[in-house]
Amino acid sequence: MPPLPTANADAIRRARRILDPFVRYHRFTVEGVENVPAEGPCLLVVHHSFATYDGFLLGGAIFEHTGRLPVGLGDDRIFQLGPLADAARAIGLVPASPDAGEQALRAGQLLGVAPGGMWEGIRSFRDRRKTRWEDRKGFARLALRTGAPIVVAACPAADDIFKLYPSRITDGVYKRAHWPVPILRGLGPTLIPRPVKLTGYYAPPIYPPPYDPTREDEQVEALRDEAMRRMAELLQRP
Repeated sequence: MPPLPTANADAIRRARRILDPFVRYHRFTVEGVENVPAEGPCLLVVHHSFATYDGFLLGGAIFEHTGRLPVGLGDDRIFQLGPLADAARAIGLVPASPDAGEQALRAGQLLGVAPGGMWEGIRSFRDRRKTRWEDRKGFARLALRTGAPIVVAACPAADDIFKLYPSRITDGVYKRAHWPVPILRGLGPTLIPRPVKLTGYYAPPIYPPPYDPTREDEQVEALRDEAMRRMAELLQRP
């Protein structure tokens, strides 16, 4: 497998300038960022809101605190969109795959993943502050096989930035074509993000047990369940 691309310093600076207005608009603060290891492999597991940029705010805070820049596993659709694909790679995103994730962790990198993906992001307002990980366990298997600790992180109030309405069309299109087509509104009747206060939370690391191939599925299940438990706790915060 070819080496993973490294983030471009100029692109990172541009991205930070783009994020600064969101930091101010949402009065973004963090709690627990010191739980992210300053070095060595780490799997950052984040909640996926429809707004999505809260995940970049979480990563930016880690960069500010530790100087570490996460490698992110992104949806394949991003990399089918020409200039957007180039911009994504420039800031450290790569197409999601188990091989790419394992390569990043074995290289000692900080790897960001959102197990629920955009399927989690298009939840209706009835399912705010919930996960849609279902049977997705790949992140736990990566942590187990590489020995990388898992740090769960979320901006719970990001689910209040937009109000998404229940829709069979939204769910059907995504299940068939993996394109998000939500029915939503933001501030008033507009698509302007609501100016909700965002706080990013980082839970203490979950350290995987020594890898036992004869008990792999059992170990993966336990890691996934613990990560889900911690995420559920974070999502109840303001």
